[in-house]
Amino acid sequence: MFSFFSQILYPIFYLKMIYEPAEDSFLLKKEVKKYAKGKKFLDMGAGPGIQSRAAIKSKAKSVLAADISPESIKLLKSIKILSIKSNLFSNIKGKFDLIAFNPPYLPEDKREDKESRLITTGGKKGDEIILKFLKEARNHLTKEGFILLLISSLTPKLRILSLLKKQQMNKQILSKKKIFMEELQVWKITQKA
Repeated sequence: MFSFFSQILYPIFYLKMIYEPAEDSFLLKKEVKKYAKGKKFLDMGAGPGIQSRAAIKSKAKSVLAADISPESIKLLKSIKILSIKSNLFSNIKGKFDLIAFNPPYLPEDKREDKESRLITTGGKKGDEIILKFLKEARNHLTKEGFILLLISSLTPKLRILSLLKKQQMNKQILSKKKIFMEELQVWKITQKA
């Protein structure tokens, strides 16, 4: 069942492999709106482009949307958002002032169907995609660049925090939202000077 939001903004045929915006998307969007002005912005895992549109409205210097899903790229191009098909940073060139990512962050659940798992599951433990993203992201940040990362209380954080320490990066919790069985947070991740 699709929300009123998706039925109005996105043709049904696009939604097959695209994450429908929900509480996590909207929480991240609030922070993107605050920080995107004047920034070279990368929307990683863009899905339907909610973060890209927020950055455009906030007068980002430039916006690039990246997603692994061909359906997402087709949708983004249809709404005139510069986009590229990429498995995380595999096809991304250049550096950005701000990278926003609402990753798949749930631990694997074998009961979930394969298609749904692609857009919700962050790996066996739930942190694997985030770890891979963070290992590559630093190479795509400008000197003053930073990351806005959506994370869930259902995602294990020990390895993420360990990696940030190893990469000499700091995290700050910008916002939180409790929903049914989890707490969502937006982290601002910066490079140590």
